Amino acid sequence: MNFSIKEKLHALDWGEVENSLASEGYAVTPALLTASECSELISLYSQDSHFRSRIVMSRFGFGRGEYKYFKNPLPKIVSELREGAYPKLASIANTWAAHISGPSFPESYAEFLKDCHAAGQKKPTPLLLRYQTGDFNCLHQDLYGEIAFPFQMTVFLSQPGEDYSGGEFVLVEQRPRMQSRAAVITPRRGEAVIFHTRHRAVKGSRGFYKTNLRHGVSAVRHGLRFTLGIIFHDAK
Repeated sequence: MNFSIKEKLHALDWGEVENSLASEGYAVTPALLTASECSELISLYSQDSHFRSRIVMSRFGFGRGEYKYFKNPLPKIVSELREGAYPKLASIANTWAAHISGPSFPESYAEFLKDCHAAGQKKPTPLLLRYQTGDFNCLHQDLYGEIAFPFQMTVFLSQPGEDYSGGEFVLVEQRPRMQSRAAVITPRRGEAVIFHTRHRAVKGSRGFYKTNLRHGVSAVRHGLRFTLGIIFHDAK
C-alpha cells in the first residue's frame, strides 16, 4: 500500500523524534520518499527552470560540490514535506523556547511564512545538493535573515553503498566549557535527518542551557550523492 508524504509524516512517532532531538541533537526518520520520488527530484537538477540560483561551493570557500535553490512554486514533493513537518516541529520548538527564552512560532506554516516575508525574507530556501567524488561541505549553519526556524531537514535521495561511498552527514555540537561532540550519520535513500539549525536546549544540573550546532558533509570517496534540503524560513 502506498502512503502519501502527508500520511507518512503524520505516522511518525513525534515523541521519539523530540526525545532524539533532545538527547542527540538530531533524529533520523523512516523513509519519507519512495525510490521513484527520489529519482524524480534528482532528475530536476538538470532542469534550471525549477531553480532561482546555483551555488558552486568552492567559489565561496564552502567546500566542494554545488547546490541549487528552488524557486516558487516549489515542486509538490518539496512543499508537502515543508508544510507537513512544520506544525509538529513548531510545537517542539515552542516547548523548548520556554526553557531558553527563545522566540515562539505560529502553529500555521502559512503564518510563519508571513512573518518571514514581513521581515524581508521572501526567497524560498529548499535546495537540491549534488556531491561528486572528492566533494564535501564545510561545517555551517543555514541562517538567511533575522528569522530562523530552529529545525531543518535533509532528505537523502541517493543510496549509500550503491550510488556513493563516504559523504557522511556530520553534526558537531559545541558545548560550553566542554569539548565539541560530533555525530556521523548515514541515512538510506528516502530517509531524513531532522536537526537543529543553530542551537539546542540542554538540561543540566542547574537548568537548561544552549549549545551551538553546525552541520556539514564529509568527502565523497566515490560516486554521486544527491540530497534535498528542507529549510523552513525563507531568505532575504
